[in-house]
Amino acid sequence: MPKDLPKRLTAEFVGTFFLLLAVVGSGIMAQNLSTDIGLQLLQNSFATAGALTCLILTFGRVSGAHFNPVVTLWARLEGDLDTKSALNYAVVQVMGGIFGVIAANVIFELDAINWSTRDRSDPALWLSEIIATFGLLMVIIGVVRTRKDHWVAVSVAAYIAGAYFFTSSTSFANPAVTIARTFSDTFAGIEPASAPMFILCQFIGCLLAVAVMRVTHPKQT
Repeated sequence: MPKDLPKRLTAEFVGTFFLLLAVVGSGIMAQNLSTDIGLQLLQNSFATAGALTCLILTFGRVSGAHFNPVVTLWARLEGDLDTKSALNYAVVQVMGGIFGVIAANVIFELDAINWSTRDRSDPALWLSEIIATFGLLMVIIGVVRTRKDHWVAVSVAAYIAGAYFFTSSTSFANPAVTIARTFSDTFAGIEPASAPMFILCQFIGCLLAVAVMRVTHPKQT
């Protein structure tokens, strides 16, 4: 394990906390500001992309700014993390996400734990999550492999903002985000029963992207 693992895990916890605070908090605010679903989605995507850009720039050189177990899985498959470190990353990502959602609920005067009743159990949404996660990993790997690391923050945030609108699932593309959003019975929520298939599809999308990008963007030694 890397000697600076505690520092990395702290960065992953804090980063994922603020990511989910942005996702859910902006979703709640959007509901408060407008009854137009399209406008709500625009507000939600804009806030999420803005926060994500800042968080990646802040923590990128500390932990890699994964904030997402499928990104951590890619790092493990590439040999950039050992298995124990990768599992620790995933745990703190989920924990940070849950606490971020709880914080969003509290500051908007909702119950701290507010289980979602938003049903997202539909094959079209499952396929959407495979595609959304494939695209996210495609962007990350492609930008990193072309040695344009300084564009990662903007590229990832721009992709997420766009994917809100071109995927039917609004591009969760993140198991930690999916688990955390079960704690929010709001615009951004997902009921607990819908989460397992979303997570499975996200890992499928990740593995497909890794396989394809090894062909198109092989790792240089």
